[in-house]
Amino acid sequence: MAAALRDRKKSSELVGAAVNRSGLFTLEGLRERTFTFWFSRLVYPQIWEDPVVDMAALELNDESRIITIGSGGCNALSYLAASPEHLTVVDLNAAHIALINLKLAAAQHLPDYQSFYRFFADADHGTNVEYYDIYIRDHLDPATLRYWERRNILGRRRIRQFSQNFYRYGLLGNFIGTCHRLSRMLGADPSKIVMGTTLEEQRRIFNETLAPLFDRKIVRWMVDHPASLYGLGIPPAQYYALAGDRGKLGEDTPSMSAILRARVERLACDFPLGENYFAWQAFNRGYAPDGEGPVPPYLQRENYENLRANLDQVDVAQISYTDRLAITDDTSLDGYVLLDAQDWMNDADLNHLWTEITRTARPGARVIFRTSATPTILPGRVSAEILSRWTYEEERSLRLGMQDRSAIYGGFHLYRFEG
Repeated sequence: MAAALRDRKKSSELVGAAVNRSGLFTLEGLRERTFTFWFSRLVYPQIWEDPVVDMAALELNDESRIITIGSGGCNALSYLAASPEHLTVVDLNAAHIALINLKLAAAQHLPDYQSFYRFFADADHGTNVEYYDIYIRDHLDPATLRYWERRNILGRRRIRQFSQNFYRYGLLGNFIGTCHRLSRMLGADPSKIVMGTTLEEQRRIFNETLAPLFDRKIVRWMVDHPASLYGLGIPPAQYYALAGDRGKLGEDTPSMSAILRARVERLACDFPLGENYFAWQAFNRGYAPDGEGPVPPYLQRENYENLRANLDQVDVAQISYTDRLAITDDTSLDGYVLLDAQDWMNDADLNHLWTEITRTARPGARVIFRTSATPTILPGRVSAEILSRWTYEEERSLRLGMQDRSAIYGGFHLYRFEG
């Protein structure tokens, strides 16, 4: 118990250092510390950035050395399909680290592709817990073992979540579940979206069921408060960045609801359901049943052998991105995946981060990141001396952003190092 509490305390300290900017006895300080409390637990059972877009932007090959934020681990494991020379995975959250380590151990020790797929794609079979006990448990490091063996007030181990649809757990899983319940209370059923067999049907169902929700007064009132989006892993600073996109939707936009409607509409309508596992997660609370639908690359059969062959190339650590770069050799990395973490940062943090990125980058290295609002956030905030050494590939960023099936971000951004 004491060790588990230390693990959680470390998460709280790391997240707090990244998020808490305001005084404790202010409204913003209270919001930030409330977010820190929730974000120190499991947030993302699945990561919400499209790894196919990432890999296209990074142009990975067998000489690539990459560092990425871990989150749910789907993207980090998916990058292994490209057989990079080395992959460093970092995260502030001990729960995310435990999930990534579980996935790595499962890929190495489960007996075959079918059992690996069942564990993480279906994630609701009783045999998953049995296979964990037989094949995985004895190969976990102490912190990861503590996390999955932790018992709830009913005495049930946390690993049982993989026999009860793991994707309904975590802050995001609970948030999606709450949205489903609220939608049904207001007369709409989000799961109807997955009944669409064409893009036209998907759009018709969206317009008939979900679109009207965003005009309801209670919904508009709820999403006008930063705490309403904590379940998406969006801290107050990022909420305000997202709110900055209001003007792009018209001067008469009265609330955040129009922005969220546009993002949900894109997720529901712009990509065929047969290709978009993010839509299945949002509207069906899990991947398509019976192995008939899309899944992340790391769960696709054609990538299984490459995944297993490259497990030794992965280094996982609970540490901040900048602190990990600080102990990395000069001119040693080719790819940097920042997810949306920069939306959390103040100018001093951004400059510290990009100083370390620039020091450790090889010529031609690429940095990719998402932003809640549409524009890149770096000009005017990161020093011109540093930024002048990088080229912003604006047109390619726009093209790749339009291909991102998760559809929840305002912008995707690609920078290339000139040396």
